[in-house]
Amino acid sequence: MSEVRFHGVFPYLVSPVRESGEVNADVLARLCDDLIKAGVHGLTPLGSTGEFAYLTWPQRRRVVEVVINAAKGRVPVVAGVASTTIADAVSQAREFERLGCSGILAILEAYFPLSDEGVFAYFKAIAETVSIPVVLYTNPNFQRSDLSLPVIDRLSRIPNIRYIKDASYNTGRLLSIINRVEGRMQVFAASSHIPTCVMLIGGVGWMAGPACVAPRQSVELYELCRRGDWATAMERQRPLWNLNQAFAKYNLAACVKGGLQLQGYPVGAPLPPQAPLPTEGVEEVRRALTAIGAL
Repeated sequence: MSEVRFHGVFPYLVSPVRESGEVNADVLARLCDDLIKAGVHGLTPLGSTGEFAYLTWPQRRRVVEVVINAAKGRVPVVAGVASTTIADAVSQAREFERLGCSGILAILEAYFPLSDEGVFAYFKAIAETVSIPVVLYTNPNFQRSDLSLPVIDRLSRIPNIRYIKDASYNTGRLLSIINRVEGRMQVFAASSHIPTCVMLIGGVGWMAGPACVAPRQSVELYELCRRGDWATAMERQRPLWNLNQAFAKYNLAACVKGGLQLQGYPVGAPLPPQAPLPTEGVEEVRRALTAIGAL
């Protein structure tokens, strides 16, 4: 099993797709290169901001392939695997490991509710099919079947399930997870949490879409937390939280893509039937980015 350790800022990458359905490899590769130069600690294609639920399998595979090639081994690439079936999820995970991913972000899609046993079996199967680290993804705001604390505890005992990214709004749940897994699994925050607070209670970083448009500011905040300079970290956190609050008003992919458009990356609009960012949203994102020096 790989000895790589994940920590720090992992931007959830957007998936730029042309009207023809072709992945815009040039702009995605340029974004990846610029994010790495800005100091991010890893890249996460096919997270929520990557619109995985709206992409075909060939598009998903191409996105991951482009990101791996652009990263050139400089930072780990943790690719999202999402499906309603174990067989399909296992197939995706195998292919992403073969392509050269450093880790898998395991996402459960469900139409019908699942029992705890079904949830456990899904994530266990993904972990057992690859040798690279697995990051569990939990987002009770969107997922039909979520990870309960008992299931998280059981999964933390599988050797290569070593991280969890929790996108709930409940920071107390994160502390409960940290207490429950007793060091077997590390916790990443989401943009729905206040990252400084998560770092204070024992988190190791955050995986989030807004880091795509504020990479230097996010990395600076992470380094302040690592040094334990909590007063300065909170000074930096406040305007970054305002950016997150602006994003929370609209579709996240639309906001991140809209922000990247303002920064000169022609990533296009969210994939239909999602709506593009409205004019007032564009102006709100513009103001938020300007306030933190990202535009």
